[in-house]
Amino acid sequence: MQYRKLGKSDLTVSAVCLGTMTFGQQNSEAEAHAQLDVAFAHGVNFIDTAEMYPVPARADTSGLTERFVGSWLKGRARDQVVLATKVAGPARSMEWIRGGPLALDRANIRAALEGSLQRLGTDYIDLYQIHWPARNQPMFGQWAFDPGAEREATPIRAQLEALAELVREGKIRYVGLSNEHPWGVMEFLRVGRELNLPLVVSVQNAYSLLNRVFDQTLAEVCFRESVSLLPYSVLGFGLLTGKYLDNPAASGRITLFPGFGQRYAKVAVEPALRAYADLAQARGISLTRLALAWVAGQPLVGSVILGASSVGQLLENLDACAQTLDHDVRAAVDAIHLRHTNPAP
Repeated sequence: MQYRKLGKSDLTVSAVCLGTMTFGQQNSEAEAHAQLDVAFAHGVNFIDTAEMYPVPARADTSGLTERFVGSWLKGRARDQVVLATKVAGPARSMEWIRGGPLALDRANIRAALEGSLQRLGTDYIDLYQIHWPARNQPMFGQWAFDPGAEREATPIRAQLEALAELVREGKIRYVGLSNEHPWGVMEFLRVGRELNLPLVVSVQNAYSLLNRVFDQTLAEVCFRESVSLLPYSVLGFGLLTGKYLDNPAASGRITLFPGFGQRYAKVAVEPALRAYADLAQARGISLTRLALAWVAGQPLVGSVILGASSVGQLLENLDACAQTLDHDVRAAVDAIHLRHTNPAP
């Protein structure tokens, strides 16, 4: 396992981060603990969760993921684990989360953090992330900015000031963003510098062979500002395993939760998938291995967030992330990308 500094922080994280959004929905507490045990036995020291997990979000399961991670943390050396979680943004019909406020204000951020600390059984979070922005912007499969969708939102300065209080209290070590765009990342950095508030060290965005929007938009920002990318959905809801190409009814998140993966329901996805599957077959590797090794080898990636519904899947994915693709394969990937550009933004 390789280890890297996360952005400009003092956090040293494994090149793979265990994503946990299946815990409490597709995985029981015992299964969650088994995945955590296996991940850490293979050198993973980085866990990512969120107050709204598991996903799909439901009132009766909300918070279970953090509780499962917290019960696993009991009795372990806390300083050996880099723990990341997230505060939910404007309520996306989740009234059970702090009453569903359309806000990321001081009171809501503090309430969210205190809830996470209690469920996780810890007194600090290493990386606290804003799950999605308070302001209007395209996300979760939307692909165009809509000026007509403007809404009131807590200013970025107020969000950072609230987070700064929690950093000073020792409850947060570093701040990160998620599902962000270049303007948001740069504005958080500008305000942070001007007012001596925490500077964001990472951005967690969807990134895969099917969605390379980051490369054209945020890559330069992250490079010049030393902000690490934490890519999620690196297998595109399981589409990049290839299982749905042969059997559209195969078991997985796409079929278990119809309508949930709207980002991957676009008509351009299947031709791109088939092109990448053909490349993998020609090179004698699985599509899963091609997809994960490609993401893991991208230069601005701090840690690849891997989610799995079984220990077997996790082991396969860990092995794939450790593989290095040669120049010819990466060039072939880029050639496909130019023919099938970002089918699932």
